[in-house]
Amino acid sequence: MSMKEFLFTSESVSEGHPDKVADQVSDAILDQILIRDPMGRVACETLVTTGQVVVAGEVTFNQKNCCPLDVPGTVRQVIKEIGYNDSAMGFDYKSCGVLNAIHEQSAHIAQGVDTGGAGDQGIMFGFACNETKELMPMPIMYAHKLVKKLSELRNQGKIKYLRPDGKSQVSVQYINGKPVRVTSVVVAAQHSDVATSKLRKDIEAQVIRKVIPAELLKSAKFYINQTGRFEIGGPHGDTGVTGRKIIVDTYGGRGRHGGGAFSGKDPTKVDRSASYMARYVAKNIVAAGLADECEVQFSYVIGYAHPLSIMANTNGTSRVSEELIVDLIKKNFDLTPKGMIKTLNLRRPIYQKTAAFGHFGRTGSEFTWERTDLSKKIRAQAGL
Repeated sequence: MSMKEFLFTSESVSEGHPDKVADQVSDAILDQILIRDPMGRVACETLVTTGQVVVAGEVTFNQKNCCPLDVPGTVRQVIKEIGYNDSAMGFDYKSCGVLNAIHEQSAHIAQGVDTGGAGDQGIMFGFACNETKELMPMPIMYAHKLVKKLSELRNQGKIKYLRPDGKSQVSVQYINGKPVRVTSVVVAAQHSDVATSKLRKDIEAQVIRKVIPAELLKSAKFYINQTGRFEIGGPHGDTGVTGRKIIVDTYGGRGRHGGGAFSGKDPTKVDRSASYMARYVAKNIVAAGLADECEVQFSYVIGYAHPLSIMANTNGTSRVSEELIVDLIKKNFDLTPKGMIKTLNLRRPIYQKTAAFGHFGRTGSEFTWERTDLSKKIRAQAGL
């Protein structure tokens, strides 16, 4: 971004948002298959609406010597964990209908993947910057932390009227490419019977001011449940579908997006594995000090293992040439599907946890793409 001064805004949604419910169900099905067969192939889509869940897609896994896949039971467990446990919400894990339309994967797709090639064509982007300790853009990190705080307060019973659905939005002012202050914060929290004035007071004090440092909020405006009541939410308030929150899942609009969603896809699908690898690459480049920000792009074609193109863009913040950065990427990272799966240990049942609060900027053993273990090596190779 070349402008000297601008505002940038990112949004996030809670685990009870209908699209995120769908993402978590799809990834829970993926996890259940990987538990049974780490080499399983999954492309699972979910739709949720009032009192109904539809699960469809293509799967292939070794079903010998393992327990059957319980799709309805998995779906209900996810919904229970999210917090839809009362029919008064219009969506309830005990009473919702579950339609299972999963079938076996096409052999035509499998024949390209079986040889180690990519599971599809496509373009994937990864991004990192030094605006936060997570090496993520500031707007999306605070947006995630706000809805995560809503979830924590609800689950801990500290704000008893909160329900699972919620959204956030954070606008940040940048001067000369650096974030200097938050100009506005938007929070919409689903709730039961509570006065709007009390909700707004609680959300400001216990969520916004607990998450965002005071020095960034000096002149910020708050918009909390701006229309007033938000009692009807979740799948009862709006239909949810897997893969509709791809910008929330990634960088909040900073950097570009290849268009492919993550949830419900096993790691042979480069939409997922190559996007995770691109984040790993970009984060190590920034952690190595080669640039203040870095966006990388890979492209693949079905059935072929190596990327057709590799690009690095540092937006003028690099301390070495971008051509050298591309050479270092080629030298240090195995970008074949098998190489990415091995490097990031992706054949594990880790995916349900990724399906809420963003796939990047996270901590924990599941999020191997957040490591910066190659940064010192890359820095030395770059001669810095």
